[in-house]
Amino acid sequence: MLNIHNLSVSFGGEFLFEEISFKLNPGDKVGLIGKNGAGKSTLLRLLAKEMKGDSGVIASDKEVKIGFLKQDIDFERGRTVLEEAHQAFKALKKLEFQLGEINEQLATRDDYESEGYHQLMVDLNEVTHRYEILGGYNYQGETEKVLLGLGFKRADFKNKTDTFSGGWRMRIELAKLLLQNNDVLLLDEPTNHLDIESIIWLEQFLKNYPGAVVIVSHDKMFLDNVTNRTIEISLGRIYDYNKPYSAYLVLRKEMREQQLNAQKNQEREIQQAERLIEKFRAKSSKASMAQSLIKKLDKIERIEVDEEDNTVMKVRFPVSVQPGKVVVEGQGLGKCYGEKLVIEDVDVLVERGSKIAFVGQNGQGKTTLAKIIVGELDHSGALKLGHNVQLGYFAQNQADYLEEKKTVYDVMLSAANETNRTKVRDILGSFLFRGDDVDKQVKVLSGGERNRLALAKLLLQPFNVLVMDEPTNHLDMKSKNVLKQALNNFEGTLILVSHDRDFLQGLTEKVYEFREGNVKEYLGDIDDYLEQRSALDFRAIEKKTQQSPKEITKSEGKTTNDYHEQKRLKSLKNKLGSLEKKITALEREIGDMDHKLLMEYDQTVANREFFDSYHDKKGELNGLMEEWEKMSNELES
Repeated sequence: MLNIHNLSVSFGGEFLFEEISFKLNPGDKVGLIGKNGAGKSTLLRLLAKEMKGDSGVIASDKEVKIGFLKQDIDFERGRTVLEEAHQAFKALKKLEFQLGEINEQLATRDDYESEGYHQLMVDLNEVTHRYEILGGYNYQGETEKVLLGLGFKRADFKNKTDTFSGGWRMRIELAKLLLQNNDVLLLDEPTNHLDIESIIWLEQFLKNYPGAVVIVSHDKMFLDNVTNRTIEISLGRIYDYNKPYSAYLVLRKEMREQQLNAQKNQEREIQQAERLIEKFRAKSSKASMAQSLIKKLDKIERIEVDEEDNTVMKVRFPVSVQPGKVVVEGQGLGKCYGEKLVIEDVDVLVERGSKIAFVGQNGQGKTTLAKIIVGELDHSGALKLGHNVQLGYFAQNQADYLEEKKTVYDVMLSAANETNRTKVRDILGSFLFRGDDVDKQVKVLSGGERNRLALAKLLLQPFNVLVMDEPTNHLDMKSKNVLKQALNNFEGTLILVSHDRDFLQGLTEKVYEFREGNVKEYLGDIDDYLEQRSALDFRAIEKKTQQSPKEITKSEGKTTNDYHEQKRLKSLKNKLGSLEKKITALEREIGDMDHKLLMEYDQTVANREFFDSYHDKKGELNGLMEEWEKMSNELES
């Protein structure tokens, strides 16, 4: 499908990677990993043929179709969600336009016997036939199914794309890619703006995807659930193994230990040989033996141990001043966006030194409450900050506030004051911006580098209460671990919005669950919360049908009713999963038949049973789609 041979790319005279080679085959689900700046996004752009390497070849089959989800996207203003998603079907939209023109002409002409009218009828037949072959009567249902899977509601379909946040616009772009039936999917941080429920849906979609998929992600659970192969870019080389991420890490560690042991054994043999050479060289009777040993040493292929890139940022969040015992107190807090109620009559009391996680689906009010606390949103109810409270806030899109044309150093310098201006270079160094890196413009930085810069900038202001909204977006695995350690060591108060279970484990001592405009407090970290919610994992919590506010307030532990309800939900989800597999298999069969019609029309139509089978399968597919929609609505309600 894709064959990459001796590919090299350099920037400023330094190789990002040099003479790397690998192949992509159908069914490969590749996790592309490496530290920020290692070249992951660059490699995706090369595979998408959006840029060229310094040397090497990327060979592909002639008709291979490649879809690329970038971190930064642009939309044409004025389109609705549905209209934008339908842009995935440009060939079908063109045929629809042609059909409209032909039908308009047929409606206005009455020269039924003329050659021109006859030609219009021929054209109508040909265009209609091609429209049907390309799936013209199915694409609208397919589009709705994918949009619903990615978290949109039917009410959203007619809304303009520019009324949605960047995260939701990213979902529309992802939907377009998934609808295009590409042979290769290149996904750059696809989970960054998705909630858990949508991530689960995407995982299932990608598992069943017949083509090749290359994913850049720092979501360990997502990589483990989707990938069957891992390619790591490290210090200009790649390490390629047919294992998902966690299994790959274990294998890499074992192989490196084996290399180290083999290298030590070889070193002992070499040292022994060198001692014998020195011993025999002085004796004329042993000189030939010494020469023989020298030749043997020259022929030994020295064992090399794979280099490890262990450079990590160094983060420490100092507490500015000691605040009062109560740092945040809110009573009857509420917020509406137009007619949409997000949170209602919420009481919060945050004491000094607390570490709290905000969890729940997108749109349930986590970011809204965080913004209310830091004073960025108007609201109903009363909010009071405690004595000496100084707030530090890291927004979900904090990196977007960085000025594109400024250099890394200038961004920091403009945020510094007289007391910390001299520390700017030291702070940048601890966040891995060293040497010439500080002179790079923000616009050339990767997503991970921008996040690191935003974190570095945060340290220039004094705070004792830290509010962070999805701070791990774009950060590589090592940087996430370093940030987690820094937050563990932070002696102030922490409020953390995150969907990342691995990151949250052991980090907080309270969990606030957001659901249907209400907030419920659970004591303990994320694992304690899961135990109290009687669920196997964080994702199961997010997938559950939402309870009413009364049930959220009153339910403690797992009642008999909860148990039966969970069993019914599980049964529904299993049936839905089975139905989706049948739909996928049937769509693949119909696609193969469409391809036969397109490529081998005469031979295909000669088979009388072909069209009977073709129409039966289409009818079956429509029935399954109706059943899927009915079951999905039942699950939602």
